[in-house]
Amino acid sequence: MKLCSLDDVPDGGARVINAADSSGASKPVIVVRRGANVWAYVNRCPHFSVPLDYEPGQVHCYRAQVLMCAHHSAIFRFEDGRCIEGPCAGASLDAVAVVVDEGSLAVEVSNHG
Repeated sequence: MKLCSLDDVPDGGARVINAADSSGASKPVIVVRRGANVWAYVNRCPHFSVPLDYEPGQVHCYRAQVLMCAHHSAIFRFEDGRCIEGPCAGASLDAVAVVVDEGSLAVEVSNHG
């Protein structure tokens, strides 16, 4: 199922998308992009299990390399979701499988976590 087009995710930035998991429940997913590379993560910080965005859909990204939790300033790499600085250093965001097909994005969200 198409969620959005690749162009809907800013190059070097992020977009929060509500995706259905295998049970049909909606889960917010952060999609980050650097050029043609795209990664997706459940919108939940491993520090306190809060969303990374303070304002809905507003995820802070820096230099097309990292995103930051708006609540406690934990910094996560785009390419693997690993926290490289902050209160949960060494932890990682929960990855979500993402497929780019003819400029459209689709994700597969498990109903775990």
